[in-house]
Amino acid sequence: MLRHAGQGPEDDSVEESASNREVARQRLLEGLNDAQTEAVLTDARPLAILAGAGSGKTRVLTHRIARRALDDEIDPARVLAVTFTRKAAAELRDRLGKLGLSSPVNAGTFHAIAYAQLRQRWAERNITPPELLDRKVGFVARLLGGRSSTAPLDAVAEIEWAKARMIPAANYPAEAARAGRRSPIPPDDLASLYARYEEEKLRRRLVDFDDLLRLATRDLVRDPEYAAARRWRYRHLFVDEFQDVNPLQFELLRTWLGDSPDAADLCVVGDPNQAIYSWNGADASYLERFDEWFPTAETVRLVENYRSTAQILGVANIVLASSVGPGAPSRHALQLRPNRGDGPLPTVTVYDDEIAEARAIARRVRDAHSPGRAWSDQAVLVRTNQQLVILEEAFGKVGIPTRSRGGGRLLDQPEVKDALGSLSRGGGRLRERLEDLELSVTSPEGAEVDAGASPSGLNDERAANVAELVRLGREYLDLDPEGSSGAFRAWLISTLRADDGTGARDAVDLATFHAAKGLEWSIVHLAGLEEGLVPIHHAQNAETQAEERRLLYVALTRAERQLHCSRAERRAFGSRSVQRRPSPYLETIELALELLSDGNGPIDIATVVATERAKLRSSDGEPPRRRPRAGDRPQVELDADDRRLLDSLKAWRLGQSRANDVPAFVIFNDATLTEVARRRPTNRSELMSVPGIGAVKAERFGPAVLEIVSSSG
Repeated sequence: MLRHAGQGPEDDSVEESASNREVARQRLLEGLNDAQTEAVLTDARPLAILAGAGSGKTRVLTHRIARRALDDEIDPARVLAVTFTRKAAAELRDRLGKLGLSSPVNAGTFHAIAYAQLRQRWAERNITPPELLDRKVGFVARLLGGRSSTAPLDAVAEIEWAKARMIPAANYPAEAARAGRRSPIPPDDLASLYARYEEEKLRRRLVDFDDLLRLATRDLVRDPEYAAARRWRYRHLFVDEFQDVNPLQFELLRTWLGDSPDAADLCVVGDPNQAIYSWNGADASYLERFDEWFPTAETVRLVENYRSTAQILGVANIVLASSVGPGAPSRHALQLRPNRGDGPLPTVTVYDDEIAEARAIARRVRDAHSPGRAWSDQAVLVRTNQQLVILEEAFGKVGIPTRSRGGGRLLDQPEVKDALGSLSRGGGRLRERLEDLELSVTSPEGAEVDAGASPSGLNDERAANVAELVRLGREYLDLDPEGSSGAFRAWLISTLRADDGTGARDAVDLATFHAAKGLEWSIVHLAGLEEGLVPIHHAQNAETQAEERRLLYVALTRAERQLHCSRAERRAFGSRSVQRRPSPYLETIELALELLSDGNGPIDIATVVATERAKLRSSDGEPPRRRPRAGDRPQVELDADDRRLLDSLKAWRLGQSRANDVPAFVIFNDATLTEVARRRPTNRSELMSVPGIGAVKAERFGPAVLEIVSSSG
């Protein structure tokens, strides 16, 4: 390097250091798009980074920390990075280490950081730490007395929800009713249990994980000097998955920041489209209303998706943006733009029953498993844990290795353990005991799988798990009519032989929508897209319906190259076979596929729907006509009678579009209605042969359309 006249060795060293720093800075920015670069470089504090699925949020977060450390804006030792899992914290530290930070950052979950803070505080004050209660179910079971093992488990979930929402025991009944919670025992009894739980913990000097957050907050509020020292120690806060923060966590975060939140060095990363944990106490409004909590904050949006094909994103975008069915999208919803390029159109397939569906998915998975491709490149996603059982069984029969990532294997569920125990006790043949067990979880009228709580007091999903056990029992008896309960248990273990999701072997992932969050696969199969499952039947208000829509969106955006959707016409509940209706969201998916196949760009279709909906709301006459698109079908000449029928069909469509607050073409487009008027179908089969009418639309609108055609003469 050349030196200028009069330049000494120290000046040369400074110039070389500055040059090296600039090289390192440019390396941090390599490969980043404009929005990612802005998020890494901006001086804004506080800062919210709204990062859509597959937009590189972890990369941006780590590069922002590294860039600020490189520019001497922060000392890594003074960084506090909050994640929601230990795995995420470890990944963040590992990535930062590879970026060359001079010292590691402090990273951990809210609970881990709070516990470390409390232990340090207790040590400084010579206080013997209370014992951490990490096994709540047994503790609550003793308070409940002689109830089944499911009641303590569900009661613990309710207590945790209340504590996360900072709801005291006395207020639980009213707040639970307001939130539409389904208490495992009468709400007043749950409130009493909650109060006794808190009293007993206090008496025995025990603290649970939520107490850690509450006590850490209390210490900072009560001791300003200690709080000031703590804030000096950790001056730069970064919070990942901010849409999942609950009120108790947010209160602790505010105390970490101090009394001047606008001056806080805070950066949060989150995606309002992936807010799917309100049932667990999370409150996405902290992200959505970030500018209200922090008025001087700035927001950067990351909408470039690098994971999924354009076609998969086109479907995901319209599912999120369309208002077909209840539940409106967030005002901060991010419409993702694809960067991966084109791929095959997603598929929608209907099967006779859930067994046929599972077997067909297994065949599709096997066919897609080419040499050199791992089984783990594929996943099957479902809404509930109980649905995984049929898949495990079907895959096992054809020798495809699987790994379950649901809420725990069927045999590990407490209600199933209770049921297996009841089968082993008392006299009678296994078939008779299975019949008694089935009666305990079904109503005399034959309630459907998603019809709510069963006579046993189990909630719908737990009742469905027991009903699945009954179905498996009948399947076993078909093979061994004189089999015993012990032999049945052994058969179950051999039949459901998927591991617990922690193994490293190559296997197809079977997961619930919730468990799939944060993961991705080359090929994704979404099964069981039926009313009552997607959305889940107990999602009755606009907020829960909106969350169900986001949950489906999360599942859709796990796919990189291929997406296959399916549902069953019938589904077993114990010994009964129940007729199923398609998920209302399938109609939206079919609309997306229709728009994509008609030549619309994948990034445009959500905008098309939104634009047409706006026109509809301002229209007081004929529904707005869409613009011609590439691939439009040629005009069909109709006689006078057919034109009158077409007018009747359009008038009916206008009423449907206004009633559902959707564009007219979401119901049926002009070309489809014209074909109906020309062909005059007389039954469902003939109706489904009309281009643009799939199983979902035939199910929902077919009877009305056939009636109009019939009455036209």
